[in-house]
Amino acid sequence: MAEVTLTVCTTCRAGAPTDDTGQRAGALLFDALNAENLPENVQLRPVECLSACSRGCSMVLSGGPERWTYVYGDLNATEHVEDIVKGAAAYAATQDGIVPWRERPVIFRKQSVARIPPQETSHD
Repeated sequence: MAEVTLTVCTTCRAGAPTDDTGQRAGALLFDALNAENLPENVQLRPVECLSACSRGCSMVLSGGPERWTYVYGDLNATEHVEDIVKGAAAYAATQDGIVPWRERPVIFRKQSVARIPPQETSHD
């Protein structure tokens, strides 16, 4: 099964003023996830921008050409890390990236920005 990548926008400000000199909310989310024990087949990757600024903090779950890819927004390091880890584990356990609705953490049900189809589809 393809490895899963959890990509976090580290430049997200999540509504903070543009002159904020502290650590950005996206970097805090990345650091909080990096401190977690992620499932073995889930890798964490920082990026500088996902162009989802109005929905920051944002992240992407992807996993090879046969899985759906998901973009999530409105996340933060103090409330959502546990649910992100649970959601990433559920996603990684699938072949196609589709986790049954009721098995998804609430943030993955309510805070989805986009769902991108697989690059490859299987034909039976």
